[in-house]
Amino acid sequence: MGKWSRRAFISVGVLTGGAVVLGVAIRPGNRAKKVQGIIAGKDDTVLNVWVKISKDNTVTVIVPHAEMGQGTHTALPMMLADEMDADWSKVKMMEAPGQEIYANYALPKGFLLEDKKIPSFLTGTVDGTFIAIAKQMGLQMTGGSSSVRFTGMLAMRVAGASVKAVLLQAAADKWNVPLEELEAKNSYISHSKSNQSEPYINFAENALELSQPANPHLKGPEEYTIMGTSPKRLDSPAKVNGAASFGMDVSLPNMKYAAIRASPVFGAKLKTVDESVLNGMKGVQKIVKLEDAVVVIADGYWLAKNALDKLPITFEETPNDVINQSDIYDDYLGKLEKARQEGDEIKDIKKGNINKVFSETTGILEAEYRVPYLAHATMEPMNCTAFVHDGICEVWAGSQNPLGYAISIAEALDIDQENVKIYNQYLGGGFGRRFVPDVAVQAVLIAKEVDYPVKLIWSREEDMRHDHYREANISKFKAALDEKGSIVGWENQFMYKNEPEEATHIPYGVDNQFIHYTKTENHIPWGYWRSVDSSMHGFFTESFMDELAFEAHKDPYEYRREHLANAPRFLKVLDLAAEKANWSSSLPENWGRGISIHKCFGTIVAQVVELEIIEGKVKVHRVVCAADPGYAFHPDGFKAQMESGIVFGLTAALYGEIRIENGAVVQSNFHDYEMIRMNECPKIESYIITSDNFPGGAGEPSTPGIAPALTNAIFNVTGIRIRQLPVKNHKLVANENVLG
Repeated sequence: MGKWSRRAFISVGVLTGGAVVLGVAIRPGNRAKKVQGIIAGKDDTVLNVWVKISKDNTVTVIVPHAEMGQGTHTALPMMLADEMDADWSKVKMMEAPGQEIYANYALPKGFLLEDKKIPSFLTGTVDGTFIAIAKQMGLQMTGGSSSVRFTGMLAMRVAGASVKAVLLQAAADKWNVPLEELEAKNSYISHSKSNQSEPYINFAENALELSQPANPHLKGPEEYTIMGTSPKRLDSPAKVNGAASFGMDVSLPNMKYAAIRASPVFGAKLKTVDESVLNGMKGVQKIVKLEDAVVVIADGYWLAKNALDKLPITFEETPNDVINQSDIYDDYLGKLEKARQEGDEIKDIKKGNINKVFSETTGILEAEYRVPYLAHATMEPMNCTAFVHDGICEVWAGSQNPLGYAISIAEALDIDQENVKIYNQYLGGGFGRRFVPDVAVQAVLIAKEVDYPVKLIWSREEDMRHDHYREANISKFKAALDEKGSIVGWENQFMYKNEPEEATHIPYGVDNQFIHYTKTENHIPWGYWRSVDSSMHGFFTESFMDELAFEAHKDPYEYRREHLANAPRFLKVLDLAAEKANWSSSLPENWGRGISIHKCFGTIVAQVVELEIIEGKVKVHRVVCAADPGYAFHPDGFKAQMESGIVFGLTAALYGEIRIENGAVVQSNFHDYEMIRMNECPKIESYIITSDNFPGGAGEPSTPGIAPALTNAIFNVTGIRIRQLPVKNHKLVANENVLG
């Protein structure tokens, strides 16, 4: 990691080219000098790396996150502006460039420390360390439901409060009045006793002579004026009037288009391609051969794609060519059994004496659950525009980690990272897919072969068949119940463990637990998928919990309550969901109701699903969602994310399935990888509980609980227990569970 200073320090003013910059240095030298040339306009005063103020007193917040519909470009400016006491009507947002100076230290700091208090004298050292870590890891990611809970809490709010502190001190010095007599409000500082009031910009240059506090006073909820409200989103106008630029919208002078076809079997190399077929074909510019793919560059995308479709292409054979989905599941089962027999399971949680409980208890229940591979299926297919020229590489793409893209591109082209320029665009869906820089790396390798910009567009088929997938998985359970039906032993064995850490953990009071896993390798590429491991384990654990309630002859909601006696926060969320859903009320014939609760990324979510079985098919009518995120900084945005995660998870539960045959993905488009349509979308009600817990995330926590609430509701009405997703593969006939 190299030698870094023991603590960060606040640097003082640099005035150059009409822009004044005050930044945070993390080692000897001034970080502000680099920031100034990146974000400062001629009329801007950059108060720190996250905020600048213009001549007209407009505040611009620099946000190190992508916008993909989750509202980050509004929530984070709200948090900074509130602590700064800025005039929200004059606040703008600027996305941070994908450069090393904007590596986001709040992410590793948040993931490792969360809300742990750090002594004031150590704050600079700790922050400097995390800046170094973020740079080394290329961290500028948008994911892990981390934008508000980490960047907002640990960077934006601190930056806003620090800026306000030095502005107030500058005003006190200028007016020669006591600091405590000043008031900051709506981007003005006032002193009522002397009847003086001036805009923030008037104090900016003097503020540059002052050191910003590393641990400024942060407001309590009772002091918030912007946080906790729901102003209009800053990204909405551009999306409504068409001004918003997504990756697919990028258009450059003399730009050409590229279509690509990679090996159907992951990892296979290109063998032959007969380029003569395209000789003289109008509009075709060049054929580029990559290690595992063929690319056609043409004057238009459809020209490129049609030409590609005419090319005879062969790929090398590999041992993976004979692998089918059943082989993958068989491998999982074999690895699980071997791990159990040899005792080399990787332990997640082990407490109590699980073997003793199972040997002494007669009430034993076992179950096995399976989930398939899932694609991201973003509405905007993967694409990237690249221009390699004059020793630099310019890239236009929608990325969840622009800095990470820059690092990967620099490695691919063997150039210095500082010569890679990333122009991040709005993302037409991310869900974890746009962490992976595969398309960007392909685009630059193609672009370096020509002397003009190239836009690479994956077809929907390429997108579906060359994703980085949420893995298929198997989870086995064994539980012991006492004579009252209470759980006294809980064992869970499964494949893999990624994140979040708590995905497999249960909130229920069970004294004896053994949660363990094993792993294997195959050729299917893995990638982050919305809520990651929780997307599976929410279904696994909450389905099994329902089975245990049935075995104990108890109501599923009441059974959960009994086991949450020592988890009051969970209990409160569960009770609210049941109350709002009117849990104990009767339902019409052929209707069912199911419930679930799960915590991930710091937020607890309980859901109740009401559905109807019509001619063997599911019609979901209503979803009631209760959530405790600690605090919802933009309540409307939080509810929108609850709804978004529910629809995403419901789609996967009902329809989502990527199958492997002969080493390759079977599905190719939305006809065989279905999405929920508007007429299938249920009514969704979301309720927020405010607590004094450190804020949790919003983008992912509602996804895990929808599948078990759905399948538990199906059991409620049909008696069919669905242990393998998706639901579409099951024939819903009463008291019969037959895979279709």
